[in-house]
Amino acid sequence: MFDDRTDAGGRLATELERRGFDADVVLGIPRGALPVARPVADTLDASLDVVVARKMGAPRNPELALGAVASDGSVWYNDHLIDRLGVSEKYLEEIRTEEAENARQKADRYRESEGLPELRGKRVVIVDDGVATGATATACLRQVRETDAEWVALAVPVGSPRSVEDLEREADEVIAVETPADFRAVGQYYRNFGQVTDEEAIQYLRGDASRDS
Repeated sequence: MFDDRTDAGGRLATELERRGFDADVVLGIPRGALPVARPVADTLDASLDVVVARKMGAPRNPELALGAVASDGSVWYNDHLIDRLGVSEKYLEEIRTEEAENARQKADRYRESEGLPELRGKRVVIVDDGVATGATATACLRQVRETDAEWVALAVPVGSPRSVEDLEREADEVIAVETPADFRAVGQYYRNFGQVTDEEAIQYLRGDASRDS
């Protein structure tokens, strides 16, 4: 159990340090990952930036994720769910285009320049506040893979054992402080799991914030 995202980030950073990790760049997935990613970046003496993906909701049930798409269009589909619901190719293309644009706009709110920082040949750690389905993390990993980064890891405080196992096929390494067998939701493992606003996330990105609100 973590007190809040900052506590989770500190414990995640300690675990990465214990394992001898080094990284050039840490990428947080907005908004909730920024309070987690800040102490990780500080501990690893790495720069902090963002990588953005959006879930793609099912027809008439937007909370049900058919997959996720990153700001560059990199996508992951839940093929089993898509087949079960009989979702059309037309709908998938429309929702992918819409959510990719939403992800681009969100990324632009966080950084002054367009696109990811230069990652070619660099060691990159993507950080989220937890992994449930792994949809957004997968889309983000696929986007970073396209940059020719030397090594790409995913680091989270807590995650579903099954999703963590699936993500090991997408990343060079996946680190989770906790992978509870009875995992149900990320927020279950935080005493304080309140929403992080864009303004708060940007403060963490710039190094102006030190604790969850």
